[in-house]
Amino acid sequence: MMSEAYAMGTNPIGGGQGGSQYMSIVMLVAIVGIFYFLMIRPQQKRAKEHKNFLESLKKGDKVITSGGLYGTITGITDDAITIEIAEKVRVKVEKGTVATLQRT
Repeated sequence: MMSEAYAMGTNPIGGGQGGSQYMSIVMLVAIVGIFYFLMIRPQQKRAKEHKNFLESLKKGDKVITSGGLYGTITGITDDAITIEIAEKVRVKVEKGTVATLQRT
């Protein structure tokens, strides 16, 4: 008889069904917020910085591609650049593959 009484009682920690649903929504919003500020926002910031970097490239810049090619820019179009990697050796690569400027 006593076990049935305990089973029918309310949960003092959760405050009933309404409270646990409210806490679930709060936790979901908190997880989405944390995910946004720790993953999505920094990635968007890096993408914006890389886009600005690519737009600032000009002839004569010494660059390194993501494939590991070191060279000097000899030509630029909207979506590709020509890099001279050795004397009279030029390769055309996609503009987005430029990773960084070469330190001299």
